[in-house]
Amino acid sequence: MNSISSEKQVLGLPVLIATIVLGLADLAFLLMTSSRDPGIVPRNARPPESCGGGDEEGVAGDVTTPSAEWVTAASPHLRLPRSKDVVVNGCVVKVKYCDTCLLYRPPRASHCSICNNCVRKFDHHCPWVGQCIGLRNYRFFFLFISTSTLLCVYVFVVSWLNIVAHKDGNGGSLLKSMAGEPLSVVLIVYTFVSVWFVGGLTVFHLYLMSTNQTTYENFRYRYDKKENPYNRGALSNIAEVFCAGIPPSMNNFRSWVAPPPLEEPDDVGGQLPPRNGADLTGGVKEKVDLEMGRNGGIIPAILRGLDYDEMEKNDVSVHIKDRGAAPAAPDPFMAGRWHNEDCESTPTAVSHHVNSERL
Repeated sequence: MNSISSEKQVLGLPVLIATIVLGLADLAFLLMTSSRDPGIVPRNARPPESCGGGDEEGVAGDVTTPSAEWVTAASPHLRLPRSKDVVVNGCVVKVKYCDTCLLYRPPRASHCSICNNCVRKFDHHCPWVGQCIGLRNYRFFFLFISTSTLLCVYVFVVSWLNIVAHKDGNGGSLLKSMAGEPLSVVLIVYTFVSVWFVGGLTVFHLYLMSTNQTTYENFRYRYDKKENPYNRGALSNIAEVFCAGIPPSMNNFRSWVAPPPLEEPDDVGGQLPPRNGADLTGGVKEKVDLEMGRNGGIIPAILRGLDYDEMEKNDVSVHIKDRGAAPAAPDPFMAGRWHNEDCESTPTAVSHHVNSERL
């Protein structure tokens, strides 16, 4: 009996070590996925220059539809094409202008509505990881979900082996063995449910990786109906994910951010210069609302030269004169009301008035 128990303990140690290694690897890939820059494209402080004059000819070759010109909200005086055409591997690919980041997105980039950033080779925003999945962390995301799948399968198989190992000690009954090992039963049910999620996700991303697609492109563009300019074969596509070097981040998150410069008022009119070249006099959104304080501190020049102290003194003197003036004519609609109230409050006055009329 001692030899059998010692043999079971030795066999249990490798299982424990393998479980710990898989669990730590899974957590490490999760940390690398969530903490790494997914490929955020830095924003521009100002929109690109207007496509006017000679510059317009340089851009016109990339624009497919002239009607695509539009006015940005940040700069109403600029007319920018909504999209431009660029050539990738001999195929024409559209790149769109991002009104939030004030730039033309690189190919395969998209703006994440949750992170509010443009991300290169945007795949999706993972709520379980709390991070966008893009060019710089897709490799670790796939390793995370594949390791999670492997860990679920491993725990599922080992839990069943543990129940079967105790079957002989329970008279050969599998149900009695399961009743004697409730923890193994819980792990079997938990891993069986979980493996459908992480396993299905792993298989789906294995297909995307072999065809060099992203989740966003698969649901948005459907490359199966047209040519994929990034597909170079299954092996080359997989090698691109795992063997290609990760490009450096375009952001320096440890750098000091300088505060925006204070805007000085102009000499003419005392108004502040408009931000991002926007014209404050045009459009309904830019109207000045002094009453509600939506002006941002801009006071029209016609109101800046008024003497408010003198106006207040004149207003007080007018009120004093009004008090000494003759009372205003009574309101005909209120006369009957006040008369009735006076009569009810002073009954002697009513009787005196009636007696005087009789006389």
